[in-house]
Amino acid sequence: MKKKIIYLSFAAALLLNGCKKSELDLFPYNQEETGQAFNTQSDVTLAVNGMYQGITASGSYYNGAWNIVPDLLADNLIINQAGRLSQKLYGEWRYTASATYPLFNGGYTIIRRANAILENIDKFPAGAFHDNAMGEALAVRALVHFDMSRVYSKTYANASASDLTVPYVTVTDPSIKPSNETVKGLYDKVIADLTQAASLVGTTNGVYRFNKNSVNAILSRVYLYKADYANTITTATAALGASPNVADIATFPKIWTDETTTGVLFKIANTSLDNINTQGTNYYQIVGGQIKSEYVVEYNFFQQFASNDVRKSSYIQTSPYNGVSYNHVIKYGGRPGGAAGVIDAKVIRAAEVLLNRAEAYYRSGLESSALADLQLLKRNRYTGYVNEVLAGQALLNEILRQRRLELAFEGDRFFDLKRLGLPVVRDQTHGEKADGSGTPYVFGTLAASDFRFQLPLPQAEITFNDNLKQNPGY
Repeated sequence: MKKKIIYLSFAAALLLNGCKKSELDLFPYNQEETGQAFNTQSDVTLAVNGMYQGITASGSYYNGAWNIVPDLLADNLIINQAGRLSQKLYGEWRYTASATYPLFNGGYTIIRRANAILENIDKFPAGAFHDNAMGEALAVRALVHFDMSRVYSKTYANASASDLTVPYVTVTDPSIKPSNETVKGLYDKVIADLTQAASLVGTTNGVYRFNKNSVNAILSRVYLYKADYANTITTATAALGASPNVADIATFPKIWTDETTTGVLFKIANTSLDNINTQGTNYYQIVGGQIKSEYVVEYNFFQQFASNDVRKSSYIQTSPYNGVSYNHVIKYGGRPGGAAGVIDAKVIRAAEVLLNRAEAYYRSGLESSALADLQLLKRNRYTGYVNEVLAGQALLNEILRQRRLELAFEGDRFFDLKRLGLPVVRDQTHGEKADGSGTPYVFGTLAASDFRFQLPLPQAEITFNDNLKQNPGY
């Protein structure tokens, strides 16, 4: 379906006005003087809206390819030979510096909008308005930098002091040519921005904007990647509150049709006017009344979804296309009565934060607390679940298994394997059809030490910015 991307703020337009396409394609970017756009509170509100709209409109980010690429880079999905064979270079690990994941340009465009707010917000006196706008901009800047680091670099726990990642940009000056940040330095800056954001941002911004709970939720994710388990627990608990609500069995399916926000801490709007259907069409199109999938659930992974698991029917539909049965991913089918594939993008949910905390509890030696969090999640996912008692490695294995099931097809799996220092190991005996027949993976294993766990930076950016170093191996 044709996308209709509506830019809702003149501030967003102002940031792009006057730039040649060739300039927009280059990092860090060109822009006009933005000071005139921040004279009133209404101006700042428009700029904040434009910042979030930048996330909405980015074709490589949460409303774009983010929900599929990290899963097909790993082992949750297998290509459907009856589909269009799209995005094969990711599933086959054949990306290059001239054909890489395109978050880099879009990411820095969003960061520029956040920085424009931060450069101008002190025109307004201290107070709730000032602090809230500043906190939101800091949180967006940190989130995008962190997500780019997940794509293009090692994670904190498996990086050396000299391993590099993307630049951490804090200005809108179009003349700068920043150098790569170290991985550990970037994490420090992400955490500093998010910590400051949590102290500033409001509590009543809703799920479409950063608020105190969602900033703490993202902090719990970052701290988990850093293997800082004490702070993972602290920030996860701040985000979840005394009674974590991960959505019960009856409510959970409605998350994926946008009929509830229960259990959702932060998501990106995709209205009927935006009409962005990429999340849905990444996975399938409707042809002749049947689902024609691009990618389907890998056979062995499908077996892990028990019949009494509400996620099975919420995420997957087994049905035929041209007489052949497949396990289709239906998580992004759309809203009732709405356009197919048009759905809000869920950035972080309470269930992930609960799993962050459960893993951190376990790794901190607090197994009873880890088990309690695991049981809480499973009571809300499995009909008839009776609390189980697990300990030691079996407990950790189940926490990680539930993480894979819960966050399936949300762009988590590849990054999670990277975080844990694990290889991608695919079964090369089963194919894409529901019964396991068909064409198996051709490319089976990606070692944890393989340079392709870090995707290449775009060659155009390396050419433009002689201070920017390419990732090893490319």
